[in-house]
Amino acid sequence: MSSTPVADRSAKESATDVHVPDEELAALVKRQLELIGENPGREGLVKTPARVAASLKWLTRGYDLEVSDVVGDAIFEEQHDNMIMVRDIELYSMCEHHMLPFFGKAHVAYIPNGRIIGLSKLPRVVDVFARRLQVQERMTEQVAQALTDILQPRGVGVVIEAYHLCMMMRGVQKQNSKTITSAVSGVFRDDYKTRDEFLRLAHYNGG
Repeated sequence: MSSTPVADRSAKESATDVHVPDEELAALVKRQLELIGENPGREGLVKTPARVAASLKWLTRGYDLEVSDVVGDAIFEEQHDNMIMVRDIELYSMCEHHMLPFFGKAHVAYIPNGRIIGLSKLPRVVDVFARRLQVQERMTEQVAQALTDILQPRGVGVVIEAYHLCMMMRGVQKQNSKTITSAVSGVFRDDYKTRDEFLRLAHYNGG
């Protein structure tokens, strides 16, 4: 995994057109409706361009977020040597190839090196990257790299499993296929016992 902060680099590269005025974005949506043969003046669609514009702003609000902002001062000195995991973190994102949603869960773990992070901040870090146009592979790496940059832990492990509507609604139209990606660093990469424990916990179903 690269030592360059993927979190900040990707945000800067991808956010060049984030601050498009709502009116301009709504006008583009209206034109889309016209191009697909709809009548944007009919009752059911009159307010649709404004609604879609507002929805897109919400769904891509991650471009306006920095990891440091969502973490704040919730980093604490603590001598804890064992794995910390938050699993089953719900996530919703949009694929950058078709702008269709993908959704699923993230399982995030790390082994501290003298510092821990508030547990609620791990889902917030996931959301920073999920609320952008994404590919799942990159998002997995970004979450792992962000935690590495913030905590400098002994290791980080991230698994994301998601369903992609671009595979379910179009293209191959496979309804039950799930994409699973992982990123590991430090002891999660170098120690197979640690990696195995992480993967077992990530896929433990409570049975």
